[in-house]
Amino acid sequence: MGATGIAASRGHRRREWVRATQSVLTAHAAAVLIKRVVRRPRPDDVRIQVLVSTPSRLSFPSAHVASTTAAAVAFGPLLAVGRVAPGSVVATMAGSRLVLGVHFPSDVAIGVMVGWAVAVSMRRTRT
Repeated sequence: MGATGIAASRGHRRREWVRATQSVLTAHAAAVLIKRVVRRPRPDDVRIQVLVSTPSRLSFPSAHVASTTAAAVAFGPLLAVGRVAPGSVVATMAGSRLVLGVHFPSDVAIGVMVGWAVAVSMRRTRT
């Protein structure tokens, strides 16, 4: 491959990394927007001691899970990791939000869907 081919390859690779980063930011923003429209309060059960702070009292969907899912879907292929690793990352984040008592199961499920949909749609709109 000549110098021109290497430069073109680097430019293409850089665009893929930028697009993946945009996917994460877009998924997070979409989740926050949905959260502000739905306005579902976080779980509030006296039997659960929440040991983390949250940026708001709104729960649905989980923006942490949405952005983590988008990152796993968008960056996974760029990092040449197997399909198991991104799924493990998403499952760990989703599970942690439930264990910490800051989300309902539907919050994390929709967060996964939002993150996945954003990352896949942005991957398909590459130029």
